Amino acid sequence: MPKEKGRSVIATNRKARHNYAILDTYEAGIALVGTEVKALRDGKASLVDAFATVDDGEVWLRGLNIAEYGNGSWTNHAPRRNRKLLLHRREIDNLIGKIRDGNLTLVPLSLYFNDGRVKVELALARGKQAHDKRHDIAQRTARREVEREVGRRVKGM
Repeated sequence: MPKEKGRSVIATNRKARHNYAILDTYEAGIALVGTEVKALRDGKASLVDAFATVDDGEVWLRGLNIAEYGNGSWTNHAPRRNRKLLLHRREIDNLIGKIRDGNLTLVPLSLYFNDGRVKVELALARGKQAHDKRHDIAQRTARREVEREVGRRVKGM
């Protein structure tokens, strides 16, 4: 079977960048069972309520919903089971230190295939306040209006 090249996105957490200020990102592998990989190839995953925790020196992804595989039998997986994330020890120790220091959390941003292996983009993030979210929306709107005006001037309108 030929090796799959490139990065194909399975699922993204669209609200993460709205609700959190992203400080740092990590790429981690996931320990999965066979029917989970087959369901992911069908694109049946949701990162809506997912988050990661560090327990006893291991990083776990909780709340990730991978729907049951349609052609699976009694060997099918539990859709919302906790899944172990595969990171290097120095990355885990780094995360433990940063999480212990401040009010930071680990949020999954996207789930994707990278050369045939399932990876998750994990972000070290700080929660935003309501006024921070409004400020970001105002900045985005202002930037969009400036770009629109520049485009009009270039076209001579």
